[in-house]
Amino acid sequence: MKAIVVTDQAAGTAGMTLVERPEPAPAGNDVLVRVHASGFTPGELMWPSSWTDRLGRDRTPSIPGHELAGVVTALGYGTTGLSVGQRVFGLTDWTRDGTLAEYAAVEARNLAPLPGDVDFTVGASMPISGLTAWQGLLEHGRLQAGQSVLVHGAAGGVGSMVTQLAHEAGAYIIGTGRTADRQTALDFGAQEFIDLENDALEDISGVDLVFDVIGGDIGKRSAGLIRAGGTLVTIAGPPEVQPANGQAINFVVVPDRTQLGEIVRRVRDGRLRTNIGNVSTLDDAVAAFNPTQRGNGKTIIRVRP
Repeated sequence: MKAIVVTDQAAGTAGMTLVERPEPAPAGNDVLVRVHASGFTPGELMWPSSWTDRLGRDRTPSIPGHELAGVVTALGYGTTGLSVGQRVFGLTDWTRDGTLAEYAAVEARNLAPLPGDVDFTVGASMPISGLTAWQGLLEHGRLQAGQSVLVHGAAGGVGSMVTQLAHEAGAYIIGTGRTADRQTALDFGAQEFIDLENDALEDISGVDLVFDVIGGDIGKRSAGLIRAGGTLVTIAGPPEVQPANGQAINFVVVPDRTQLGEIVRRVRDGRLRTNIGNVSTLDDAVAAFNPTQRGNGKTIIRVRP
């Protein structure tokens, strides 16, 4: 099969190459998926799990990508809950070869059925962004109707999902981003927008929840924007500064079939839309991952026409 592999962490996306690899075999409780579309998050090339297995052993050359939509072609021993020929989408294990390939072996529990009226491109754009938003807001942030939420990167793949789910939950949303992101953030449901290039972030204070996807200096300054009893939720690493009278939670998104079902149900009925940026083919994927070519939305690779 054709697959994208990486061998050099220092080279980043420039170290990706398109090669021929053996088709994987599904292990126990796995399914083999013929990949139709794959999502890719460039930041994953900085994760240790992209280069080593669960025991810390080198596993390069490795296949990146952890989001997929496709069709089940084979079942591993003991696999239940899915069937051959079924359309599926989901989030793969961090420490195994990923989805930038024509086939991927995935634990069945990490996948959910993909309805026939949802395009594979949309299916591949949902798992990381949708699950991160869902888990950060509702599980870790415990968002309630009437609360205020500051969403960093509100025009991005994750931020736009956070904004929409917070809007559905009845929250008041303040988005942040670059100057060019203002209208996109407002279109996704933010009621206010803070231009991080020109506005003072500290003009906002007393919010119930900050959802941080940026970290660094923005993450540190955000800790001071939380009201007493509020929460800073971040996916940018352990918080360097704790809110004075609240809590800070760093989390890593995990697969969840039930939550994937909730997300795709909202996409189908129009309550939620994914933020897709560039769409490319597997043959042209390496060029598509060039940082100068990427926009705010999720980069999707159409593995099959």
